[in-house]
Amino acid sequence: MKNTIILYANAERDVGFEMTRRVEKMLSKLGRRVVICPMFADDKSLITKAELDQTLPHAEMIITFGGDGTILKAARVSAEYDVPILGVNMGSKGFMAELETEDIALIEQAARGEYGIDRRMMLDVELTRDGETVYTDFALNDVVISGANKVIDLTLFGNGQKISHFSGDGAVIATPTGSTAYSMAAGGPIVEPSAYNIIITPICAHVLEAKPFVLAPDRRVSVEIGHRKQNSAYMSVDGCGLVGVLHGDVVNVNRSEKFTQFVRVSNSSFYKKVSEKLGERS
Repeated sequence: MKNTIILYANAERDVGFEMTRRVEKMLSKLGRRVVICPMFADDKSLITKAELDQTLPHAEMIITFGGDGTILKAARVSAEYDVPILGVNMGSKGFMAELETEDIALIEQAARGEYGIDRRMMLDVELTRDGETVYTDFALNDVVISGANKVIDLTLFGNGQKISHFSGDGAVIATPTGSTAYSMAAGGPIVEPSAYNIIITPICAHVLEAKPFVLAPDRRVSVEIGHRKQNSAYMSVDGCGLVGVLHGDVVNVNRSEKFTQFVRVSNSSFYKKVSEKLGERS
């Protein structure tokens, strides 16, 4: 039986784990087993990454305290065990978080099992060099391919058919969840996070014809690096570090068998959240 709730806290957002400790006391009073796992801390009273891996198979949910970046980090460990995430926003935008700090009373509702689940599609990522796979990963938000301070040349394919070719700063391949992140900032569309699509958004393309594309979820997207310009580039998966990409490399992206599950306890709509986060007021 899954009887543990993990509190996954970003110490840079929840300073001193004040909010995390408050929720820990709330849940403990309800008789729930609670463990705290920090993202960035050396506090010996909190569990380590190795201990987190041992706890995840027994976890009912992960509650995150931070911004969208904190949720992305949690998704990388939760997806392997199908543990749903309940996000408490302590960042700036927080498109993925279900709750704001003033809403934490709703966590008691979740602890009683009164919640729904949203399943979000993820992407598998493969970097090939000279026909050999040199790197694999998976993403909830996006895969970003960017030039290393110089314009790069990209050719994009869907199931082997050429979609676009352009020179520019790079491209974002995003899920609907990631459509409100870098993809949106680069001019891409906002897509309902529960949808199943793959979104391709050029970054500062040097050609007018390079437009965003929204593809069916079963497409295999391939991005070939370098054709006319042989400048070096890098790839970032969900913002987790940089992977060097060379002229002639190919990045393959397709729908993953993994999902990220989100706990839903409020009645707030995605449309309302976008309106609020992007500065509109009714």
